[in-house]
Amino acid sequence: MKTVFVINGGQKFAHSGGAFNETLTGWTLDFLRQHPEFDVKVTNINDEYDPFEEVKKYVWADIVIYHTPVWWFQLPYRMKEYLDRVFTAGHQQGIYTSDGRSRKNPAVNYGTGGTLHGRHYMLTTSWNAPKEAFTLPGEFFNQKSVDEGVMFGFHRMNAFTGMEPLESIHFHDVEKNVNIARDKLLYRAHLEKVLIGQSVVAI
Repeated sequence: MKTVFVINGGQKFAHSGGAFNETLTGWTLDFLRQHPEFDVKVTNINDEYDPFEEVKKYVWADIVIYHTPVWWFQLPYRMKEYLDRVFTAGHQQGIYTSDGRSRKNPAVNYGTGGTLHGRHYMLTTSWNAPKEAFTLPGEFFNQKSVDEGVMFGFHRMNAFTGMEPLESIHFHDVEKNVNIARDKLLYRAHLEKVLIGQSVVAI
């Protein structure tokens, strides 16, 4: 039995109703519930939560799945607040014990104090930006991928806890040119490859 913790970070704010990430979360839960080898817990960051109970979900999970839009090239503020509160509550409670350094040699081993070793996480992001903004010469993101660029810090945050990445998937141009039928097929194929095949991709 694999335990999976799904986090819906699709914040409701201004013109955003969080609908795309709500849909992604639904696809994820439908997929996992069709496979009896998975046990699932889910959090919606728009709902009230107890940070210490959320810590227990991280410690419980073999795999954490993050669904988040990207706003102004960062996480939405409630998603960031969720992570700040939960990871702070997780100090010496199962997420991390320290930053990994010792006072004898404080220059080395930073980021090695996590206690979620053996666990994995998977990231999905959704963007107004088209895919080509990341891939074409001269376009906005200077040919830096989502994982190497805007979400680099997010991946290092998870590395700090000891978790390892599963292959990410990113959805582009969801405001102007969303294609739900296509994206559902692409996402299901991704889940089949990553969760059933369990292929770990280093970032």
